[in-house]
Amino acid sequence: MFLKSIRALFALFLFSVWAAAAQAQTAARLPNVVILATGGTIAGTGATSTTTVGYTAAKVGVDDLIKAVPELKQVAHVTGEQVFQIASENMSNEHWLTLAKRVNTLLARPDVDGIVITHGTDTIEETAYFLDLVVKSRKPVVVVGAMRPSTAISADGPINLYNAVLVAGSQEAVGKGVLVVMNDQINAARDVSKTNTTTTDTFKSTELGLLGYVVGNKPHFYRASTRKNTVDTEFDVSNLTSLPQVDIAYTYANVGPTAVNALVAAGDEGLIHAGVGDGSLPIKVRPALSAARKKGVIIVRASRVGHGIVARNGEANDDQLDFVVADTLNPQKARILLMLALTKTHDTKEIQRMFYTY
Repeated sequence: MFLKSIRALFALFLFSVWAAAAQAQTAARLPNVVILATGGTIAGTGATSTTTVGYTAAKVGVDDLIKAVPELKQVAHVTGEQVFQIASENMSNEHWLTLAKRVNTLLARPDVDGIVITHGTDTIEETAYFLDLVVKSRKPVVVVGAMRPSTAISADGPINLYNAVLVAGSQEAVGKGVLVVMNDQINAARDVSKTNTTTTDTFKSTELGLLGYVVGNKPHFYRASTRKNTVDTEFDVSNLTSLPQVDIAYTYANVGPTAVNALVAAGDEGLIHAGVGDGSLPIKVRPALSAARKKGVIIVRASRVGHGIVARNGEANDDQLDFVVADTLNPQKARILLMLALTKTHDTKEIQRMFYTY
């Protein structure tokens, strides 16, 4: 009996050692994910648990965001940095340059497997697309936000953050470009847009389609973007301290040249014309745009519709006017690509090539 007890204790000891070793090995296999916090609704607070509008964005720090989701420890070794603490309507070119440089610095480290960026939803699609063009790594970069503040009933921030870390630490996301992960869905930075002012399912790639889902603690990818991104782009912001000034002139019935003339007078290097339909040029605006081009301003015809191709030489003779068309990029994303294009060239043929490439 005594010998059996000794054997049982020894077996229990060996099992404990094996279990501890297995647990340590599992922990060692967990990816290293850095969360860069920039503010937004995901870090917002409201007056009550039912306050889902009229709350204050960018109040909760990155450490508290991480503490609010203890399950993160099961899927990654997570560290956090507070890069900014702003509402995303205040995101600027300078913020983008700072963020991009920090992302590239971190991804160059062998001990970083992926990046998650918490962000306000108002401009999340713009920040994501900017990073998609300037990040110089195939490691996953995931931008995530929330539509409800952290204090709200059924706040969507915690599960969105958990899913974002899952994707950022996954091998499946490597080489997919910058991603936006919200509402259990994975979207490409180039294609996704905010489509509803308040609902949690607002982010959609309505025509070109989402890339996949996060289900069962695992990302499931079903397609990938064919447009070049990250390490395959020609853009480098490592030595930039500013970006060329590019603005958007919005078109509507009875529109005149006031906005175009004002933006040109303010010194814009490039101008996105958010036209109606297929980027049509109203008769009162066309002369102002033509005059701006003759002054050296690069004109890109986009569409306020938000979906579909703006056809070259369709609603305007772009060859004759020496204009560029935005392809399928919406005006706010066309602005980003034009800014980066202008850091390389002012040749409209080269810029048109970039719009068909990215």
